[in-house]
Amino acid sequence: MHSIQLALWMVATLVLVALVFDFMNGFHDAANSIATVVSTGVLKPRQAVVFAAAFNVIAYFIFHLKVAQTVGKGTIDPGIVDHYVVFGALVGAIGWNVITWYYGIPSSSSHALIGGLVGAALAKSGWSSLNIDGLL
Repeated sequence: MHSIQLALWMVATLVLVALVFDFMNGFHDAANSIATVVSTGVLKPRQAVVFAAAFNVIAYFIFHLKVAQTVGKGTIDPGIVDHYVVFGALVGAIGWNVITWYYGIPSSSSHALIGGLVGAALAKSGWSSLNIDGLL
């Protein structure tokens, strides 16, 4: 029973950290995608948000889950991924997003997550865990 409770706590913690990352992703990247057209007066904020949402939906139908598949299988060896790697990747990405936001440095949450995955994989299993072709 103890191991089930521990597993439940680990899953709940990972979900919570993933939700924090998702919030940071929206907070960090969504503003970057519409900032230029709003600040130059080309579109009003509401119009820019509608355009961004519409093109995100369109992109899904064009690209499907290709990006998610590349991140999931094309960057690091899926065999080494466990809750420690996922936690490390998410915390690293959140930390980088907070730092770049605080200092006003343009940055991508997706790139931060890939960097977090690479760092966690290196820490756990070394260079052999990386798929260099997928990273390039």
